[in-house]
Amino acid sequence: MAKVVTMKKEGERLTFDQELPYVFSLLANGTYSITIKRASEKRSIPQNDLMWMWFECIERETGTPKDDIYMYYCKRFLCKVIEVGGHQEKIYNTSSKLNKEQMTEFLNKIQADAASELGIRLPLPEDRFFEQFYSHFNY
Repeated sequence: MAKVVTMKKEGERLTFDQELPYVFSLLANGTYSITIKRASEKRSIPQNDLMWMWFECIERETGTPKDDIYMYYCKRFLCKVIEVGGHQEKIYNTSSKLNKEQMTEFLNKIQADAASELGIRLPLPEDRFFEQFYSHFNY
């Protein structure tokens, strides 16, 4: 069974979420390898809120329910083809599986598609008229 220890580096200082000697004492006898990879943060709540405000806007403009808009964009932009037993299948993720960087990319694709395909401008928080958009679509 894999053991996960989170390490944070700030300047020359390293901190761990668990005591390493204790974690190592939990392992059975044997040879182990240690892999260090940069942790990625899960999508943020503000990113998720922005996405659903956008979908509310698209629903009002098109009449398509926002849950259907969500599934449409997941299928369009989070789809991949896998092969199982010689058969190819399309599968797609939902935004809940995305990290912050992936969610930013997903939002950028939605924003571009809404503008080019639907003629709907979806603002970002740093845009000039975002506060008006926010007050109109945030409940």
